[in-house]
Amino acid sequence: MDKVVSSAADAVADIPDGARLAVGGFGLSGIPSVLIDAILEAGTTDLEAVSNNCGVDEWGLGRLLFAKRIRRMISSYVGENKEFARQYLSGELEVELTPQGTLAERMRAGGSGIPGFYTATGVGTQVAEGGLPWKYDTDGNVVVASPPKETRIFSTAEGEKEYVLEEAIVADFGLVRAWKGDRHGNLVYRRSSRNFNPLAAMCGRVTIAEVEELVEPGELDPDDVHTPGVYVQRVVALTPEQVADKRIEKVTTRPRPQQGGDPVQGSDDAASFGLGG
Repeated sequence: MDKVVSSAADAVADIPDGARLAVGGFGLSGIPSVLIDAILEAGTTDLEAVSNNCGVDEWGLGRLLFAKRIRRMISSYVGENKEFARQYLSGELEVELTPQGTLAERMRAGGSGIPGFYTATGVGTQVAEGGLPWKYDTDGNVVVASPPKETRIFSTAEGEKEYVLEEAIVADFGLVRAWKGDRHGNLVYRRSSRNFNPLAAMCGRVTIAEVEELVEPGELDPDDVHTPGVYVQRVVALTPEQVADKRIEKVTTRPRPQQGGDPVQGSDDAASFGLGG
């Protein structure tokens, strides 16, 4: 039952070229940055990544993207990565954009053994009707477009309503980062890092978790566990230096007020988007 692996390099050593990875995190919060770097060092390529976003230009999945190790992305938000936009528009990267809630449910369904589900999100748009550009050529022509999806009318309390069929996502490997974890693979996430990490852990056939604090079995209150160990096959305990190496996606500042209410000139409070893991 002891699932602890000696290093991140050992944990990802059997990930082959062409694998589909489900990667947790929200913005830069809770991303498995150590495992991502280990994949980068291993030279693994031709990857398909399923993740809410693709990191930023110099951190997270953005590092694999910059090295051109990712051939395809399934994600919902890509606005913080200029290299992502460049590769997509120049025909170097295939991208399946998916509404965020739909993406979350597709991952959850994959981990629950549910092959698909109907949702109202996307009905009447190219999400359902097809035609979303998945891949361009170098001249800007669409060479791969999303196919039309099955729709169906259901009777609801508000009357008959149209829904679109979405297929579940199952990944070869799930990569997640947890605040705490035990040797059996039970995981606890912190704040916004809980958004997509549990889903990535569920839908991976083999799930690898990097944990900021490794505890012994029995030390975690079962009521606090977000991902049960049954979903996790490997655990990597991070060093204090690895835990501390976190990035801020976007920094904004504002004047710091004095006690009397007047701002102190030249002094800033820092706020950030993407913290929590």
